[in-house]
Amino acid sequence: MSAMRALPAGDRALLVEFGSGEEAEAFHAELLRRRAQGTLPAVREIVPAARTVLLDGLDGPGDFAQRLAGWEIPPLAPGVGGAVEIPVRYDGPDLAAVAELWDVPEGEVGRIHAATVFRVAFCGFAPGFGYLTGLDERYAVPRRATPRTAVPAGAVALAGAYTGVYPRVSPGGWQLIGSTEEVLWDHTREPAALLTPGTRVRFVPERP
Repeated sequence: MSAMRALPAGDRALLVEFGSGEEAEAFHAELLRRRAQGTLPAVREIVPAARTVLLDGLDGPGDFAQRLAGWEIPPLAPGVGGAVEIPVRYDGPDLAAVAELWDVPEGEVGRIHAATVFRVAFCGFAPGFGYLTGLDERYAVPRRATPRTAVPAGAVALAGAYTGVYPRVSPGGWQLIGSTEEVLWDHTREPAALLTPGTRVRFVPERP
């Protein structure tokens, strides 16, 4: 793992920066593991992002930063146990374009995507929107040259190295490969978000 940088963020928070998303995910997983074991100092909130993790509500951010220098953070291990399953129809309007980018038959896009075990690296953009990692880097795709003004709720999409599911109708420039009826955000549910950082996810194909 490359060097991390722990930067003060106000009086009681640290922003920890990494050289890659994979390192940030591994650090986030280690924080969750230590918190579950009761060995993590008190922290009110842990917020992962693309290459950073924010720790808020620390009693002594400076002391915690010094402790981090001695941590050994193992690489992110393959997930074990259960995963959230999201039924999906691979019927998206950009399916053919993604197949061309991947240089595979159109029907292979869904097979490759559904064979992947994803992990929610972080959340953002809209309530309930998770940035899922797991696809091999050769399947990274660019955003659309012209974003859509309205992407339907439940659209399963790709952009760069990430997979995401739109929780509500919104503009967007990701490549749409499928759709689901699963509710990603429900304020009456606890928790409201179906996908939270660290959650493992599988997409289960349905017939179009």
